Amino acid sequence: MKSWLFSLVMLVLGFIGAPLLPGIINKTKAFFAGRKGQPLLQTYRDLAKLLRKGAVYSSTTTWIFRSAPLIGLVCSFAAMVLLPMAGGSGLLSFAGDLILFSYFLGLMRFFTVVAALDTGSSFEGMGASREVLFSALTEPAMILGLATLLRATGSLSLSGTYVKMTVESWRVAGPAFALVLFALLIVYLTENSRIPIDDPDTHLELTMIHEVMVLDYSGPDLAFVFYSSSLKLWLTGSLVVNLLLSPLKTTPLLTVFAFLGGMALLAVIVGVLESAMARLSLLKVPQLLLGATTISLLAFTLVVRFLP
Repeated sequence: MKSWLFSLVMLVLGFIGAPLLPGIINKTKAFFAGRKGQPLLQTYRDLAKLLRKGAVYSSTTTWIFRSAPLIGLVCSFAAMVLLPMAGGSGLLSFAGDLILFSYFLGLMRFFTVVAALDTGSSFEGMGASREVLFSALTEPAMILGLATLLRATGSLSLSGTYVKMTVESWRVAGPAFALVLFALLIVYLTENSRIPIDDPDTHLELTMIHEVMVLDYSGPDLAFVFYSSSLKLWLTGSLVVNLLLSPLKTTPLLTVFAFLGGMALLAVIVGVLESAMARLSLLKVPQLLLGATTISLLAFTLVVRFLP
């Protein structure tokens, strides 16, 4: 299969399969709680229902609030185009695309935060301030972790890094890769507002972070927010799964199944974590995120110091 065709197929699978990940997480949590839980395809049903409804806007909001969900969705689409999946390259790849990939995620977060402030709600403003703080502590961990992979493989693009990653790469830089894997897992939980950073099922505004910022959305706008969140779950999860599966060079069909299985397994792990542990105190979250940044910095130092 041609490289661009494989990338296009993986991109389409990502767009279709992303809403399935929240369903897997909820099913896992329901299993551990001894409940039947929501249907696996509940997110698709919610999106379809919201798209059929109308949107309601507060008189205090401006165009920023109305455009933020669409901008977030566009940023998610753009980041998906740059994302390498299943050991292949992204549909669009160039030197330095890691920076643009990070900026798309940052722009998506920026408009979500500004839209929350635009409502004039003190609760949404409180969630926005927490989101900004945690993102400022998370981004260095992700950038340094991915920069470690770039340095270890001698590539300047995100796609080239995963394409060039082999079993030999893990043998030479295995300790650094393991540290990056742990840091990316923390980034994955933080970026998607999962336990122990945030509880997506909470209904207490004083402890909510992401969910409190989108309380005023309804109808298609809320559908865009939910779908963007699902795509972000897919985006950040792909960074983790690619790190583990890229060295396994097999046939395209087996690679696709392995990647999809890895994404589903990662969602199950998130469900297990959320069933087995509680959310951290807000005062302890920055310590965890600084720890992730320190781990990524240590991995980068190991690669720079010991690899030619």
